[in-house]
Amino acid sequence: MSDADHDRRIAEMFDRIALRYDRLNRVLSFGTDIGWRRRAIELARLGPGERAVDIGAGTGDLAVGLLRASHPSSAVVAVDLAPAMLAVAARRLADPALASRALVVVGNGEALPLPDASVDRVISAFTLRNIGDLPRAFREMRRVLRPGGRAVLLELSHPPSPAFGVLYRWYFERVAPLVAVALGGDRDAYRYLPRSLRAFPGADGLARMLAEAGLSHVHFERLALGIAAIHVAERA
Repeated sequence: MSDADHDRRIAEMFDRIALRYDRLNRVLSFGTDIGWRRRAIELARLGPGERAVDIGAGTGDLAVGLLRASHPSSAVVAVDLAPAMLAVAARRLADPALASRALVVVGNGEALPLPDASVDRVISAFTLRNIGDLPRAFREMRRVLRPGGRAVLLELSHPPSPAFGVLYRWYFERVAPLVAVALGGDRDAYRYLPRSLRAFPGADGLARMLAEAGLSHVHFERLALGIAAIHVAERA
């Protein structure tokens, strides 16, 4: 499958689930995704005049939260492949307290529509598994980061405990798609999402990929027994 076909398929899938995406996330994660984003925001908070790009911004949860937690002169560029997801984000970012600090752009994390060394933070939540060429995307993150800038990346992961991993995979691959469909979710989308984790690197592997892309001070913290992780990396 070509890069263009991959991106089109991902965009179409997320467009189909845009209006139910947030509610289903809350249900399927038992609300834990809220705390995970809150932790990512703590690590990414922006100071005066600082700017972030949110890759795979989706419905704007992370971008809105970061703006509210950051200095009032900071700004976020929200980038996503799926126009319907970004339409939801745009409505949320139209809040008078946020509108002048946000820009919504349909775009690709592997070819960000930003100049070199133009942002202080790269953030993303639950996006990396849907990127076709991760090494290329990580090189793009390094390119757009200013020296001393930081990437804060929240994503599902693989629990280090084999026993818990079996239980988690049973829930994520068997139970969660059935619940999503019962609540009106798109059947194909919620079958794809568990499959997208199978070949995805573990937390250690993802850290190595970030370092290989030229990012430094790479570290991560596992969340909820390792079913998610936040990776942090800097441009030296």
